[in-house]
Amino acid sequence: MASWADQLATLIPDEATPVFRTQEMVRAALKSACQSSKGLATFYEIGRSEEGRPLDAIVMGRGQQTVLLLAGAHADEPVGPETLRWLVIEGLRQAERLQSLLERFRFVILPHINPDGEARNRCWTERWPSLEAYLAGVVRELPGRDLEFGYPDLRSENRAIADFLRAHAPFSLYINLHSMGFAEGALLLIERHWSFRTETLQQAFAEAARAAGLELHDHNRKGEKGFFYLGPGFMTTPEGEAMRTFFLAQGDPDTAAHFRMSSMEFTRSLGGDPLCLVTELPLFVVRHRPSPPGVPVAYLEFREQLPALRLRAQKGVSLDEARRFFGLRALPLPIAMRLQLQTIGFALETVAT
Repeated sequence: MASWADQLATLIPDEATPVFRTQEMVRAALKSACQSSKGLATFYEIGRSEEGRPLDAIVMGRGQQTVLLLAGAHADEPVGPETLRWLVIEGLRQAERLQSLLERFRFVILPHINPDGEARNRCWTERWPSLEAYLAGVVRELPGRDLEFGYPDLRSENRAIADFLRAHAPFSLYINLHSMGFAEGALLLIERHWSFRTETLQQAFAEAARAAGLELHDHNRKGEKGFFYLGPGFMTTPEGEAMRTFFLAQGDPDTAAHFRMSSMEFTRSLGGDPLCLVTELPLFVVRHRPSPPGVPVAYLEFREQLPALRLRAQKGVSLDEARRFFGLRALPLPIAMRLQLQTIGFALETVAT
């Protein structure tokens, strides 16, 4: 029998051509998939965003272990939401293929917790994979508006999510699907309580990333903002207290005051000992150059030029020179989604009891 990671990855066949959809485009399909599931899945509207858009959740499966999957916390990270939407719709359509998973686990899935942010980024997601469109139009919330560090009550979205999670806790596993705009490869964040219990998972993730044509993003941030280095491609998840400490050390108490609990901290506060992971896959890959351990030289050089490149994009100037110099390439959406799904599978195998 295929591994759970392989079962999930095959939900996206080679001929699939997924695109970035909006909540409005896919919501009816999610509802219909749940309604047609013969009791295997239930669709919930759990609240409303600040601008009045619905916040949706799906509970899928009949197992004894409860797994939380969430995406969309940051407005400029659309791969995770599309992955979870695909998982629900295709997973229910092919429920027989996932029978062992759906009998073992109960999945609490929030495909997109930030529909307002999604709407503000349509100017580039509709033109994907244009680098120029991305840099000219990408929008991301600043501290004080960041849903990821807003639990339990920063925004109406945080309050609705927190109430829903309380009703379904405790969780055995929580995976938050994130992205990076640019990186030299794939990165996985592991909550510190599990950092030394995941050797097999880390090896599987590294092998899957390389099979997908990705290096591992090797960046030792030396504890900055709570990102502690575990090895090439792996760090701990940041925490609200670490964020506050960082900005206080920078002499910025106003920014420090904006940080509440992260979603990982909040999930752990609900009980149990959940494995908490954050996937970080690049939208655009920066070509790796030989570097000292923990120092992504090409990425750091690119980051220095990013403000100037953003201005050029906003003026409508081509960025072909930067593409060539840094070897920039968009990570194909099917590849990114498969790697997200494989990571979910590796994590399920880690926590299965």
